[in-house]
Amino acid sequence: MKIGLVGYPGSGKSSVFGALTGMSVETGYGAGRPNVGSVKVPDRRIDALSEIYSPKKKVYAEIAFSDLGGGHGDGLDRKALVAMRGVDALCQVLRNFPDAAGEPADPLAELIGLETETLLADLEVVEQRVGRLRKDRSDPTELDLLERVQAGLEEERPVRRLGLSDPELDALSGYSLLTAKPLLLVLNQAEQALGDPPPARLADAARERGLGLVALAAPVEMEIAQLDFAEQAEFVEALGLEEPAGHRFVRAAFELIDLISMLTVGPDECRAWPIPRGTNASRAAGKIHSDLERGFIRAEVTPWREIVEHGSEAKCREAGVLRVEGRDYVVQDGDVVHVRFNV
Repeated sequence: MKIGLVGYPGSGKSSVFGALTGMSVETGYGAGRPNVGSVKVPDRRIDALSEIYSPKKKVYAEIAFSDLGGGHGDGLDRKALVAMRGVDALCQVLRNFPDAAGEPADPLAELIGLETETLLADLEVVEQRVGRLRKDRSDPTELDLLERVQAGLEEERPVRRLGLSDPELDALSGYSLLTAKPLLLVLNQAEQALGDPPPARLADAARERGLGLVALAAPVEMEIAQLDFAEQAEFVEALGLEEPAGHRFVRAAFELIDLISMLTVGPDECRAWPIPRGTNASRAAGKIHSDLERGFIRAEVTPWREIVEHGSEAKCREAGVLRVEGRDYVVQDGDVVHVRFNV
């Protein structure tokens, strides 16, 4: 799963990338090739299960980030808009500190500005396709869907807010519409505003749009992210924070994309497997290995809390809390799954 970081020049996007990934990056417009990195999703369930199984390794779910570049002047360039189509979700970095010339920030204007640019970019794609479909009438179902999308975009409503069904969204996936992608907002604050809540007007705008919003001070958080785990905890405590902003961000991103974690345990590894919410057992097994989906027989499922409480899967079986499920069982967040298969 890849999230693209986007923002207007001067928003501190590259610093936010460094804060999230712990990577040292060049900053400033034209700093070089796009930065790409990944970050682990903090998961106390893996930590708790590892206390029981003492595995050789712990494997957390990961999210990949790509710094997509910005643009110049007051807008995004076409190169950035094209790059945005190649990711699964978007994160817009909003500036909330004076710029180099001392001009005050207006993060709400940046939110609205990007929204307008992406609406227009999507409208251009949809109008071209609608025009072709109206000429040849080759697919009336697709035409009807795209005409409804076009009407929504013309009313300045992003695709994600049109109330389309999952099959309709799947039908649109080939167009990589920008306003159909999940969007998370990161408010990049000045160091002296570290820990302050976002401005009320911005928080209201995000809530109205159904968007997640995380506030951080990127230079400070980038310094934290580059420390080892023990030093991170000390630094965060000294600053009066509960945890690094990166942890809050990745959890918010995980929820935004509507992913859950299926867990597997054992002496070799305790691992979180990110899967879309609503995935059935056989398809979830395929995330581990294609053979498990192809030869799926059954899944032995135990909620992670039950294993922590009872101490092992064997004791969960004795207590009657380990369930045997078929291929159509919908895996729940935090399920510990053991797949039986035969190929």
